[in-house]
Amino acid sequence: MAAFVTGGCFAPRFHPGSIAVPTASKNAAPMKLRSLRDVPAILDERVGLGEVLGRTPKRKPKKSNDPVPLAFSGVWGGIRGLLAATLTRHHPHVLVLLPQAVDADIVAGDVSSFGIEDVVALPLSAGDGTGSSIRDADYAARLQVLQRLRARDQHSPKPLVVTSYIGAAIQRVPSVSSLEKATRELSVGDIVDPEDIRRWLAEAGFAAVTAVQVPGEFASRGGLLDVYSPDQPQPIRIEWFDDEIESIRRFDAATQRSSETLSKVELAAIGTQPVKSPFAEEENNDEPLDLVVDDTVGAEATIVDYLPEDTVVLVIDPSDCHQSSNALLARVAKTERFVSMKELLSELKSHKVVTGTSLAEGAPTDVVDLHTASADSFATSLDETKSKVDSVAAGHEVIVVGDTPADGQRLTELLEDTDAAKQGRLHMTVADLSGGFRLTDAEILVLTGAELFHRSPVRRAKTRTRGKPIDSFTQLTPGDLVIHLSHGIGLYRGLNSIEKNGQHQEHLTIEFDGGTKIHVPASRIQLVQRYVGGTKNRPKLAKIGGISWTNQRKAAEAAVTDMADELLELQAKRATRLGIPMSPDNEWQRQFDASFPYLETPDQLSAIEALKADMEAPRPMDRLICGDVGFGKTEVAMRAAFKAVSSGYQVAVLVPTTVLAEQHYQSFRERMAEFPVEIRKLSRFCTPAEQRETVKEIRRGKADIVIGTHRVASKDVDFNNLGLVVIDEEQRFGVAVKERLKTRHSNVDVLTLSATPIPRTLHMALVGVRDISNLETPPAERMAVETKVTRWDDKMLRSAIVRELNRGGQMYFVHNRIGDMDDLAARIKAIVPELRIGIGHGQMVEGALEQVMVDFIDHKFDMLLATTIIESGLDIPNANTMFIDDGNRYGLSDLHQLRGRVGRYKHQAYCYLLVSPNKRLTPEASKRLRAIEEYSQMGAGFAISMRDLEIRGAGNLLGSQQSGHIAAVGYEMYCQLLEDAVRQAQKLPPKLSADVDIDLPIEAYLPEDYVPNLRHKIDLYRRMTRIEKAEDVRALREELEDRFGSPPPPALRMLELCELRLDAASWGLVSLTSNDRFIVIQYSNRSRMNQLAKNSSIPIRVVDHQKAYIPIKDYDMSDPAGKAWLQLARAALWIG
Repeated sequence: MAAFVTGGCFAPRFHPGSIAVPTASKNAAPMKLRSLRDVPAILDERVGLGEVLGRTPKRKPKKSNDPVPLAFSGVWGGIRGLLAATLTRHHPHVLVLLPQAVDADIVAGDVSSFGIEDVVALPLSAGDGTGSSIRDADYAARLQVLQRLRARDQHSPKPLVVTSYIGAAIQRVPSVSSLEKATRELSVGDIVDPEDIRRWLAEAGFAAVTAVQVPGEFASRGGLLDVYSPDQPQPIRIEWFDDEIESIRRFDAATQRSSETLSKVELAAIGTQPVKSPFAEEENNDEPLDLVVDDTVGAEATIVDYLPEDTVVLVIDPSDCHQSSNALLARVAKTERFVSMKELLSELKSHKVVTGTSLAEGAPTDVVDLHTASADSFATSLDETKSKVDSVAAGHEVIVVGDTPADGQRLTELLEDTDAAKQGRLHMTVADLSGGFRLTDAEILVLTGAELFHRSPVRRAKTRTRGKPIDSFTQLTPGDLVIHLSHGIGLYRGLNSIEKNGQHQEHLTIEFDGGTKIHVPASRIQLVQRYVGGTKNRPKLAKIGGISWTNQRKAAEAAVTDMADELLELQAKRATRLGIPMSPDNEWQRQFDASFPYLETPDQLSAIEALKADMEAPRPMDRLICGDVGFGKTEVAMRAAFKAVSSGYQVAVLVPTTVLAEQHYQSFRERMAEFPVEIRKLSRFCTPAEQRETVKEIRRGKADIVIGTHRVASKDVDFNNLGLVVIDEEQRFGVAVKERLKTRHSNVDVLTLSATPIPRTLHMALVGVRDISNLETPPAERMAVETKVTRWDDKMLRSAIVRELNRGGQMYFVHNRIGDMDDLAARIKAIVPELRIGIGHGQMVEGALEQVMVDFIDHKFDMLLATTIIESGLDIPNANTMFIDDGNRYGLSDLHQLRGRVGRYKHQAYCYLLVSPNKRLTPEASKRLRAIEEYSQMGAGFAISMRDLEIRGAGNLLGSQQSGHIAAVGYEMYCQLLEDAVRQAQKLPPKLSADVDIDLPIEAYLPEDYVPNLRHKIDLYRRMTRIEKAEDVRALREELEDRFGSPPPPALRMLELCELRLDAASWGLVSLTSNDRFIVIQYSNRSRMNQLAKNSSIPIRVVDHQKAYIPIKDYDMSDPAGKAWLQLARAALWIG
């Protein structure tokens, strides 16, 4: 049995028959308290922890030969982290075992709050016991902890604390030796054959891909090797010169750009096995759906084998840990992947084990009382809060803990009139502490927003990944419909290499009506756009030489011109109306903004800046905020609401559902808890009496912010001083409701939120005529939801449910047939008997649905079986798995909205689209499900809205009358025509373009062995045609070198062509072509052409008002790659 440390009584003096434990002398000089970092030393001094741990003799219990572990009582909440931090003062390595999965992250944050910098949480991986997905963030984090412990210097004085859910600790791990064998260390300067590394990765089961995105993948391109080892926080890029490693870099999987240079790296190649898609036969798809780690290989060890010798193990609530571990073992499919808690403790032979409980357990002589007490809720009125702090904290040092510096400052200011503040006993600190507490013996009171304002602790991710903005919809697949700007709608047949006069060029092949094909050079890829028309009927292919395309384009141009005029007229009318100029930001607004506990995205900041400028202007604001699910629209709305309230005006927040009203009500209250803002709700969740009272308070001006459904727009709701209306998901409200609001309050500011992002092309086209803020960048903390399409299978369902239960999470089950919900709940309950299920739908009696939601938020049940009523706004960080029954019945946008309810915290989230076992999918349904699986990354809403042919953003913004023109010319061209029309209506000059047609015999392309991924290649070609300045060319070359290695000559010539195009555009040239005797220049500006001809070092003949010629007879043009043509053209256009 383990070498437990036995304990004496600390109650706090001597107890008959006990071991004497020293206490701090009353005459000893008290330690200076400055922040939370000082508290462990004070607790250590009070308890005499060194004496207790090091000198207490072992004492054996009555019925066992095993020593009794030293037990600390009064250990709960934030005290758990405090005790762990205090233990590091005597043992630099501490393992904390906890009964609940969610506690591992919480306690890790608490430990770091007390000044311990090296803290890691060991998660449970694939808690169903069936094997870990190599893409699973928990599996990766688990492997990272093991590698950290394996490489740890046993004698390092720097403390390391590992927090672990007991279920994660009893899960077997690879032995130290097997992990060492699976790990290779590579350093800059090493001589190693890159082929050996590739072979090693392939044999370990890593998938060879063209672009690395997730753990378990590698990509090889010439002298570059990209590999995503699951034990690394980011993928690694290794560059060779011959057989010597020249550089090692981390890179961002989203942007593929390097982020950090390393001198060495360790890679762990763990054996994997592919899992096939359940629809492989129907889809003709042989690609593996996932890679699953075979974690039975070498998994004969436990976490104990990795612990340094002097580790002390702190078991929190041992009886709960036993109960939790036994429940997990009863649920998992393969118990051989786990040990029991008893077995785990028996392995701790050379480690000290102590326990911590909230209440004393066992004989009094075995318990050390830490003398802690609860920091009761202080959340009443501000005056009562101050009075309570004074009464509770009489004589205490008070530490106020804020989530951010601004939050801490705000909390301190609210308590500045207390006795503690006046006597210099109030201290402010910033930390990630989950909750406050009192150390009664040490006379210390710690307060957080949770006690002062009932505010939930912020759960932040420890690692940050940069979000990738939504870009244009440029992906092309052979068979897609495309628009050729000159010829109309055709079929894209692929990117092909064509040899002409001994030179290789890449061309896009487009097929038109009658089988006619044209080949568009990659350098002219801007002539080709993917066709998205928003119509279910497949359009006819255009006929080369026909006039229908020209007519369709002219009709669309006329339509957008009329629309641009209408938009400008509306804008002019709005500018003449008198609005409510809000006050500039005051100190409260700055404090409110700064107290946001997360890092704003750049798009959020620009949107907030724009709407504040609108609100301070003397005309009514009418701004639209577009953004995908989870991109931070609510925070933008809160900033606007707070600004209106601090300017003395009321705010109405209109939402489409009662559930969303309740969610927003809670969110607004929590966010503004520290400020004197009165927030009310109006929906059918409120009783008639409550509604009548709220309406009275609105009329009297006592309600600052009112959140509700269409009830807010009712005739009897008469605002005293309304200044701002926020409409969430405008498209879900009827026209009558919106018109009623606008008619009654014509001069107020209006902020509309839309969950459908709009493409940048449309956003840019509407600049100047419609106030739009587009949130394109996802928050850094959120991870993509792993989406799987699968047949209904009891075993699969149990596996997924058990995994979520074992990590302490919750889940949604979406089922839209209310009539058989009870039967479905019984069926699920039969599969997982221990599952607690709640049912929610829109036909429940008044108040019942609200109670179900509240109970789910309070974790009174594990699964919410509900209709799509949960689609809007429900934000529960602990819910990270979703099942959608009959997933084939939903549209893509609906599926994406539903999926946005999970994955709202740092844990890997899962969404299962369930299909009946006997259901044969239609081709359309199969495509739809594969699309939602494919577009699982953050920000996928834009791609999905395009793929689903809804273009809801355009429909809402532009009106249904424009849909025919969008269908005729395609979405991208429509946006270009609209942008041109808007500029013309505003009397602005046409947008300058570097679009010069260059058709010279130059071999310039991106070779397949240099950029093997077709999607990346097309994206790069498009970006090359959009380059507008020389700095962009240099930046693109740096990116190519970083991502793909040194560019080969054809790629370098492609970049030089970009520079030539810029030079030609600067002189007003239209095209550069060639014949046997000349480079032929076509131009649009005669005076500029004459200036060029006069100053060029190369002879140029200007022959008429359209053309000029550069003779080639005096130059050697024999280079087969055409480099001489490039050099001559560049020399002619360059003026020194």
